[in-house]
Amino acid sequence: MSMGKIGIVTFPLWESNVTPLCNLLGIINHLTDQALIITGNAGCNAVQKFKNFHFELIYHTSGSNAFTKTYNYAKTQLNIVLRMMRLSNDIDLWIFPIGGEVLLPCMALAKILRRPTIMSLTSSTEFMMKHQQHPLASIVIFFAKINYHLADRIILYSPRLIPEWNLEPYRHKIRIAHEHFLDFNTFTVTTPLPDRPPLIGYIGRLSGEKGVQHFAEALPAILGDREDLRVLIGGDGQLKDSIVATLQEEGLTARVALPGWISHDDLPNYLNQLRLLVLPSYTEGLPNIMLEAMACGTPVLATPVGAIPDVIIDGETGFIMENNSPECIAENVVRALASPDLEEIAEAGRRFVEENFTFENVVARWKEVLEEI
Repeated sequence: MSMGKIGIVTFPLWESNVTPLCNLLGIINHLTDQALIITGNAGCNAVQKFKNFHFELIYHTSGSNAFTKTYNYAKTQLNIVLRMMRLSNDIDLWIFPIGGEVLLPCMALAKILRRPTIMSLTSSTEFMMKHQQHPLASIVIFFAKINYHLADRIILYSPRLIPEWNLEPYRHKIRIAHEHFLDFNTFTVTTPLPDRPPLIGYIGRLSGEKGVQHFAEALPAILGDREDLRVLIGGDGQLKDSIVATLQEEGLTARVALPGWISHDDLPNYLNQLRLLVLPSYTEGLPNIMLEAMACGTPVLATPVGAIPDVIIDGETGFIMENNSPECIAENVVRALASPDLEEIAEAGRRFVEENFTFENVVARWKEVLEEI
């Protein structure tokens, strides 16, 4: 089938955003053979496997202080608008996913051109900016709120996110869909849970909204009575130095591995080493790493934020902790590892993901949303 030509615009991506964009392009590629993609940075190489799409790639640097961050941010927005103006004549629909909610000039241009627009939200810009203490937080949040008003449709992962992300005023234009599907030949169980080493871990951005600092602070209590237990903290970000300092202060550096950013190709191997993945986030959409871990037969312990409670039912498909305080994390890690049903819970989680996150299910839902515009 064909839906006309679709324009997809993101703010230039970092490593953690590449998989959601590639998944979305896979869905769009199934629905139309015509698309314009404007993105950049980490998205440059990964997305170009879709040979029939036209790509406009823009490189963005964040800057070292408030002035250079503001200048570079404005320059990148201008570059994206200029590309849109040059290529917009044959675009029938604009989609703004993965950081696109901050692109106010781009949204305004789409509205001036009288093209329908969709905002696909993978996270809460407001929550992320506040937890990261970003110098442009107030400007970015202001841009996002205007874009929510201008968009014809807003796509969320779950109805739970409407009150959680303060989106009640836009409920009438919100639709529920996601771009999450897995290659179950890649993300699969290669090492049964009983055969894995005593290793728990976190994999993701090392930033404030992820709660990873609290995980590091919980480790003395977690490791105190378990001499055999080891920890993996995979990822990179602004909190890396702080986490390293915490581990040094507590004398835990020998028991905690910090491999840096883990490529998507290497994830199945790492996940098949873990007995428990811990996600102590303040805010989430629908984390890919949770689904990928569950597909690999790895139990997940997470906070009940975003769409996570749609997937993890405590004691059935995974484990939920009430909050991400170090004390709560430690208590629940101990609880999960001591569960006599740990293998059954991991297997139930694997089955749930395999049944609900297929490519066919995702494409069907996106088709419904796009045909409504």
